[in-house]
Amino acid sequence: MTDAEKSLVIFDCDGVLVDSEPLSVGVLIQAMHDMGVEMSEEDIYSRFLGKSLATLVDTLETEFDVFIGQEFLDRIRNDLYERFRHELKPIDGIAATLDALDLPRCVASSSQMERIRLSLGVTGLLERFEPNIFSASMVKRGKPAPDLFLYAAEQMKVAPEDCIVVEDSPAGITAARAAGMTVFAFTGGSHAHSPSYRAELERLSPEVVFDAMPDLIHLVRNKT
Repeated sequence: MTDAEKSLVIFDCDGVLVDSEPLSVGVLIQAMHDMGVEMSEEDIYSRFLGKSLATLVDTLETEFDVFIGQEFLDRIRNDLYERFRHELKPIDGIAATLDALDLPRCVASSSQMERIRLSLGVTGLLERFEPNIFSASMVKRGKPAPDLFLYAAEQMKVAPEDCIVVEDSPAGITAARAAGMTVFAFTGGSHAHSPSYRAELERLSPEVVFDAMPDLIHLVRNKT
C-alpha cells in the first residue's frame, strides 16, 4: 500500500463527533470550585482536553493536594450525563459525512465507554460505529501516548500507517503522530475558537486542519 492510500478512519469522540467539550468543562469548573480549586476555562482546556479522567485525578492530587473520592467522580458523571441527555448535539454535518465516507471507521476516545455510548446514542450516531468503539480504559496509557490508536488499529486489522485519525486536541494529535498515523485536526467544535488553541494545533503539524466536517469527505478521498 502506498503512502497515499488509507484504509481506516479513526475518530475521536468529544469535539469531533459530538459538541461536548463546553458542557464537560462547565460541569468540571463547578465541581472543582466546590472543592476549593479555582481553574479558568482556558486552563482546563489546555490541561485536560483530550485526556482521560485519570489525568484529571492525578493532576488534582499532585498539584493541588486534592484527593478525589468516588463521591466526586459520581457527581461529575451524573451532572454531565444529565446535561448530555438534554443539551448534547452532534457536530454539524457529521451524520451525512459518515454516511458518505466509503472507508471503515471506528471511535477511539479518552472517555469511559459508558460516556462514549451515551454521547453517540443521544446524538443518533451510535449505530454508525457500533461495535467498533474503543476507550482509553482498554489500554495502559491514554493520550498523548499512542496506545489507544494502536489498539484500535490492531482490533480493526489495519496497519497504523494506513490509518487517518480525526482529532481536535493536542493530546490526541500527539498520540496519533506517535502511532505513525496520518492526522487531520478538526477545529469546528464550539470550544475551538481561541487563537492559542489553534496555534497549539498548528505547532503539532497535523497533515490537515479543517473546520467544516463535510470537508472530511474530499480530504479522505485525497488520501485514498
